[in-house]
Amino acid sequence: MTHWSDGFKDASGKGPLDGIRVLDLGRYQAGPRAGLIFARLGADVIKVEPPGRGDESRSGNPKVRGQSAYWVQYNSGKRSVTLDLRSTVGKEILSDLVKQSDILIQNFRPGVIDEMGFGYDDLRSINKRIVMINVSAYGQYGPLSEQIGFDQVGQAMSGLMSLNGEPEGRPMVVPFPIVDRITALHATIGALAALRERDISGEGQAIDVCLADSAYTTVEIPVSAYLDDGQEPHRTGNEYELANMYETNDGFVYVASYGSDNIFPRLAKAIGHEDWSTDSRFDSVSSRAENNGIVQAALIGWCAAKTAEAASCELNGADIPSSPVNQISQAATHPHVTEREVMVEVEDARAGSMHVTGRVIKFSRSGMPVGPAPEIGQHTDEVLSDILGKSSDEITALRDSGAV
Repeated sequence: MTHWSDGFKDASGKGPLDGIRVLDLGRYQAGPRAGLIFARLGADVIKVEPPGRGDESRSGNPKVRGQSAYWVQYNSGKRSVTLDLRSTVGKEILSDLVKQSDILIQNFRPGVIDEMGFGYDDLRSINKRIVMINVSAYGQYGPLSEQIGFDQVGQAMSGLMSLNGEPEGRPMVVPFPIVDRITALHATIGALAALRERDISGEGQAIDVCLADSAYTTVEIPVSAYLDDGQEPHRTGNEYELANMYETNDGFVYVASYGSDNIFPRLAKAIGHEDWSTDSRFDSVSSRAENNGIVQAALIGWCAAKTAEAASCELNGADIPSSPVNQISQAATHPHVTEREVMVEVEDARAGSMHVTGRVIKFSRSGMPVGPAPEIGQHTDEVLSDILGKSSDEITALRDSGAV
């Protein structure tokens, strides 16, 4: 029998992408979070920031003891280099770094990176093996490619926002950057595939991912149903098919997908209605859906007499998927977070220490390094010296010129 916890906890040391170098010119969330994933996988991720105040995300809210949790979350484990990419010398340094890197991430508005002299054709002429990740709101081409946009705009455009909320209420924005997160994953997956293909062809390539495309993947099923059959979905709130949220005497519990042939008999027994197993009103998924009001009423009464934790424990004990609807304070202190190293504590120069996303992918052999977020330009000298071979006098001259 495989002892999963022992095997995965013993994994340590270098990550599976050790030896891969990533230049992260990203801003906001989607681009930098792709860089974060590469850092967690063991790549050397160099965050390129403007001199002075650094990346604007450093001032993002919320603040923890004067430090931006936003900045730390998306940039922990990276190295910071400051470069003035408006200067000739700054551009020359970036070009030199491109020669010795595998991936470049950028999410400026389409066309801006070309004007800077670092479009894909320019990068390819410097290093034909480079993989370029282009992140934008609407793509590098298309009817809206010139427009700017953020996560919530993608939610609105794709129809996702129209499906979120109570049936009789207004459309609701998903209160976390789901589109940015999915776009970051698409970017990372695409780059990993391009690295694999590079092993065969010897050449890199450019990748185009955007928020709008990613937002549409969240509604791919209803969009397909509409295009193929004209079906227009409507908001259902917390009720999704045979699943819903129920109030308890101290909060709420969510009971998921209880209508299947396997789960429904267990639910009926758990809430004191074992007789439903032989009742014709509940002998199929469709008949259960037609008579779901009866089940809902029983669940409302059953949950109301219990705490959320007790209700969830009883249901899960009967193999019925459910969970208390936790507040963030409850979710953050759940044993799962600690045992699975979902969040880990790292040192921080400003806050002393902070919790960041940890080992959310477990490898049986490779480690998943988690480091602190860098201070502005913390690794400039180190990168210029170790990677580009600059002397201390040359680095001093670069600083005096304002290029770094």
